Parts: sequence; structure tokens; C-alpha cells
Amino acid sequence: MAAVTSLGESAPAARPATPGSMQASRRRKLNLFRYAVFLIFGLFFLLPLVATARFSLEGQRAGSWTVQAWGQIATYPGLLSAIEITLELAAITCVLVLVLLLPTMIWIRLRVRWFSRVFEFLCLLPLTIPAIVLVVGLGPIYNWIEHYNLSALQLCWVYVILALPYAYRALATGLEAIDVTTLSEAARSLGASWFTVMTRVIAPNMGQAILNALLLSAALALGEFTIAETLNYDTLQVALFNISRATTNAGVLFSTSLAALLFAFLLLVILSYSRRRSRRRG
Repeated sequence: MAAVTSLGESAPAARPATPGSMQASRRRKLNLFRYAVFLIFGLFFLLPLVATARFSLEGQRAGSWTVQAWGQIATYPGLLSAIEITLELAAITCVLVLVLLLPTMIWIRLRVRWFSRVFEFLCLLPLTIPAIVLVVGLGPIYNWIEHYNLSALQLCWVYVILALPYAYRALATGLEAIDVTTLSEAARSLGASWFTVMTRVIAPNMGQAILNALLLSAALALGEFTIAETLNYDTLQVALFNISRATTNAGVLFSTSLAALLFAFLLLVILSYSRRRSRRRG
């Protein structure tokens, strides 16, 4: 009996796992899964960019490197003006989308909530209409506009229509995340006008949603090709398509494409950083 007792005392029962250790183990597995997914997708997106950069820096001789293709971006005929027009179109499209959508959505949310479904249907309708069909309908209008020698900046109205579905979903998500009715009633009870309610009470609480809507609108304006090409307007994507026809200017094509991608990425980083700083100050 003593031997059995001593044997039992020398081999205590295993302790059950505590909830804290189980959560830590799950957290480590989840972090490992996240890192693996980020690594795979990072390589998926990074390797084509590295290949594009390598091709744009290759010289005529094997093994030589040069930045001549990057220097030709500013001197290639029509390319610099196409870049300027595209950037202006992106800025104008973002402003128009925000000015048209945000006050309208807030007003519908506060005053005529029954109209929200109809408005959502109208905003999402461009998703069901191909761009080439829009060109067929808008072609006569733009042919009439061309008689007045207006610039390619007139494409902003078409880009606003194309950006409506994406900007609407981003802003709708921001509106659903806050109590718009309570905020507006509190501001109105303190004597604020409707303009103040929208610009100084509701809009600051939708900063992330507004940023997402602007980024989506800018990305659409920077990458749209079908409408600009069909209507004979020289934007960045049309200029890159024309350069791709010339086999001797492949370096300019790849350098300009990579520069456009880096610009969009830099814009995203700047906007995210500015939003984070404003949130910290708040």
C-alpha cells in the first residue's frame, strides 16, 4: 500500500489546459495563417511589378541597365498632356461624386427614408450597363459637344456615372455605422443649420467611408479606357494603348504603367496616413 501511495504521489495527474493558454495558441495559429496569406498575396502582386520595373530598366545590350525609358515619359509626344488630363479627371470626378452623393444620401436618410431603395437602385444601375452601351447612348451628345472644342475633361460626367455604384456602397456603409438621426437632432437642437449638420457633424464621423469613396472614384478615372478610346479622347490609358502599338517603345510603356501604379499606391498611403493622424488628434 505504501508503494502504491508513493507511486501515486510521484505521478500527479496532468493539469487541464487553461482558457488563457488555449486562446494564446489559437492566436498564434491565426497570426501564422495571416502571415502566410499576406505573403502569398504579396508575392502575387509584387512579382509582376518587379518584372515590369526590371523590363523598364533594361538597356539595348544584354545585361545593361538604363533609365532612358523613364526619362522619355516627359518627352514622349502627347504622353505628359494625357497624364495631366487623367489626373484632372480623377480630381474632378472625386469632387463631383462627393458633392452629389453625400448630401443627397444624408438628406434621404433624415427626411425621406422611403426613397432610399429607389435611390440605391438608381445608383447601382450603371453596374448592369456595359461601358460600350453607355458610349452608344452618349456618343451623339459628345459629338455635339466636340463642335464647341471642349477638352477631354468633359469625360468627368461619364466617370461620375460609372463611379456611382462604388461610391454609393462606400458611403452607405459609413452612414449605417453611425446614428445619423440622433446626431442631427442634437445639432439642430443647439441651433445648427442643415449645412453645418452635414459638414461639421455627420461628415467628420464618416471620414473612412468618404476616403474609400474618393479612392474608388479616383481609381476608376485613372484606369478607364473603353469610353475614352471610343469617344477619341486622349487619356493616360489611351496613350498607353497607342504606345503599345509601337514595338520600339516598350520601355516607355512599362515605365509609364509602373509609374501610374506607384502613384496610385502612394496616393493610398498618403490618404491613409493623413486619416490616421487626424484620428489621433481627435
